[in-house]
Amino acid sequence: MKFFGAVFGRKQPPQANLDNLFAVPAAAITLEVTAGFKPTGLASVCYRQAEGGAFASAQADVQELLDADGGPKVERSTDDFDFTWLLCQRDPAELSELVTEIHAVNSSLEHAGFGPSLLCSLVSFSDAASRRIGLVYLYKQGTFYPFAPTGKTQRDNALELQIRAALADDLRIEPELGRWMAVWGAPGL
Repeated sequence: MKFFGAVFGRKQPPQANLDNLFAVPAAAITLEVTAGFKPTGLASVCYRQAEGGAFASAQADVQELLDADGGPKVERSTDDFDFTWLLCQRDPAELSELVTEIHAVNSSLEHAGFGPSLLCSLVSFSDAASRRIGLVYLYKQGTFYPFAPTGKTQRDNALELQIRAALADDLRIEPELGRWMAVWGAPGL
């Protein structure tokens, strides 16, 4: 396949590296120092639900795993595009544990064979002026980008670019701005 890909000018898509999620707590320090944004204690994982018993079983296993720690229950919702969101909540000081939870969701679905169904993960931050940003991890690209909603369908592009510059040394930032999807109404934002 590599030979034909080279002949026809096709590139292999980048592989997701879920361990990149563990860079978020260090990036959170940079985010707080440079821009005043602190973790909110909210993070979510977005995926397309597949049909069949195998996926239902994998999803139930993920839900059971996350609910087992005795903390707040994980909330599941579906957006207007039929993507499922799992919202995890923790104390804002427990960002490392929160990242571990969303990593577990992604890993569990990936190991069950549903990696192609994963869309993104989002960790939420806010500042003293109640502005919110989400650090979005694109599963299929293995990269992050900031999303800063200011209204129901408006976003603060200047703030997003400021955050991109601040986190360039901490996270693998998505270089193509066209992939910076608006995740309107994402749980946690």
